[in-house]
Amino acid sequence: MPKWRTNNTYNFSQIDGRSQTAGVEPTQITPPIGAVICGAVRLGNAYRWWMVAEAELEATDAGVVPVSQGWFVLNAHDARWNQKPGQGFSLPLTGDNEYEAEKYFPMLGMAIRIVESGEPTTTYHWENDQEDFLVLAGEGVLIVEGQERPLKQWDFVHCPPGTKHAFAGAGEGRFVLLCASSRQFQKDGPWGSYVSDETASSYNASSPEDTEDGSVAYARFPDPQPVPYPEGLLPD
Repeated sequence: MPKWRTNNTYNFSQIDGRSQTAGVEPTQITPPIGAVICGAVRLGNAYRWWMVAEAELEATDAGVVPVSQGWFVLNAHDARWNQKPGQGFSLPLTGDNEYEAEKYFPMLGMAIRIVESGEPTTTYHWENDQEDFLVLAGEGVLIVEGQERPLKQWDFVHCPPGTKHAFAGAGEGRFVLLCASSRQFQKDGPWGSYVSDETASSYNASSPEDTEDGSVAYARFPDPQPVPYPEGLLPD
């Protein structure tokens, strides 16, 4: 396979050096300059190929974290968690702060959030990017656009950009939620906003005012603290 592709539109049917499977139309795109696509970066009208390296993982007092770019495998039991009284526990799979998110995970955010019944997972808000959620265990409630929807295990929630939403635990046992969000537009402008809402306030999930400032929206809670995985937190 050549190290450089000089055609302006790359044919992904040739990505492994072989022809496209018979009967399947090749996919062609013109990525922006500087974009990394499947191990290639566009430089002008050329593509530079390389092997993606494995990321370095570092053990901390609170768990293992990535400290370089690259692919990796990390078990949730070994990773760094956060504990926040009133909001349960969270596992920031793709960065715990702005530096980690931008350096190592600029395209996608993912986290696992675990709360007891009556605890909110976050503050009512909307974002400029798509967000999606999957209930892994327990029961909860979705507060969305001023309405309430009950949730149970394996329910999937899709929030297009601009959708105001929050979650809280409900019923017996812990509510375990997998969260995913695009980071496509966050670097180019306001990420979204926290919102004051009467329905959300009944679950302690409302911001005191409409604001982009997280310190205002979360002032009612103490700061999260990094902790090792608490045994028995995740369902079997």
